[in-house]
Amino acid sequence: MGRASQAQAQENRRRVVDTASRLFREQGTHLSVADLMKAAGLTHGAFYKQFASKEALVDEATAHAIDEWVRSHAAHFEQNGGRRDAAQRDLIDAYLSSEHRDNAADGCPVAALAADVAREPEDREARRTYTQGVAELAAYLAPADAHGGEGGEEGLVRLCTLVGALLLSRATQGSPLSDEILAAARTALMETA
Repeated sequence: MGRASQAQAQENRRRVVDTASRLFREQGTHLSVADLMKAAGLTHGAFYKQFASKEALVDEATAHAIDEWVRSHAAHFEQNGGRRDAAQRDLIDAYLSSEHRDNAADGCPVAALAADVAREPEDREARRTYTQGVAELAAYLAPADAHGGEGGEEGLVRLCTLVGALLLSRATQGSPLSDEILAAARTALMETA
């Protein structure tokens, strides 16, 4: 069997990164390379033609997930005619929904990858990228008049409330408390948005 063309190799790499981005958010970064490659429709051996290590893939998939999430919210801001308050309310409403809770694979990487990134050494690219994404999301959530730090204190409080509520809701899924957590956080955040 012949070698893949350069274009096919790039497509395979993109497919692996995209698949890893979704599966890491859904299942965690402990997922095996064999399972990941099977989900991407490629052989286990093809992994090592594309990546130096699983850690390199974690770095790239984390960056991909964060970038995808930030870009989607930048586009949403533009769809709201540049009205920051409307875009923030829409984000809060969508973030604290049962659909988002139930679909970690396509959801917020800040919430989905928090525990895995916390275990990474401080000098890892995944941690740097994740930290930058947290700062960008906090800045996006800050009131238009916020001054100071990485998005201002209010942006950080809103982000912490969103992420914490989502994580608790996922952990209590299947009980009435799960929906109560989402509703309580949504009400609290909408009052300040």
